[in-house]
Amino acid sequence: MRKIVAGLFVSLDGVVESPEKWHFPYVNDEMTTAVMAQQAGSDTLLLGRATYEAFASTWPHRSDPMADHLNNVAKLVVSTTLRAADWNNSTLIGGDAVEELRRIKAGPGGNIGMTGSVTLTRALLAAGLVDDLHLYVHPIVLGTGTRLFDASTGRLPLELAGSATFTTGVVHLHYRQGQPV
Repeated sequence: MRKIVAGLFVSLDGVVESPEKWHFPYVNDEMTTAVMAQQAGSDTLLLGRATYEAFASTWPHRSDPMADHLNNVAKLVVSTTLRAADWNNSTLIGGDAVEELRRIKAGPGGNIGMTGSVTLTRALLAAGLVDDLHLYVHPIVLGTGTRLFDASTGRLPLELAGSATFTTGVVHLHYRQGQPV
């Protein structure tokens, strides 16, 4: 069975919105290595509409190891509003995305990586479909913005599978969905 592996950049106060505005000063070789290792086990990238649109407007115009991976990997795009997903190797998923992803997850293939896509991440966590959750917690308080966990999340037991602290102060927390205590 395939795993869904999600990774998000998050501020100390839980904000995941617009990391392109605050994340980059904390990027170093340690973080790049961790993010690339997380993505290396995935042969598919899963994105929500907003993240897909942001990525599709940026990554096809770049050439580096991260861009090469993102541009060539198979992409699943969850959206009820997009009519086409034209970025290389993209497939649009409409309708009941949770059920479709259950079916895809049960099929053959490698891990399914996710990045960003907070609404989709929340829905898949609630449905028990995220196997691994990587949070890259940045030492910055933003005060406002969309948070990964909000009142709609409810109780969500997680098990710490690993952690690392980077020299920039970013803490990489790797969780698996756990059993209620």
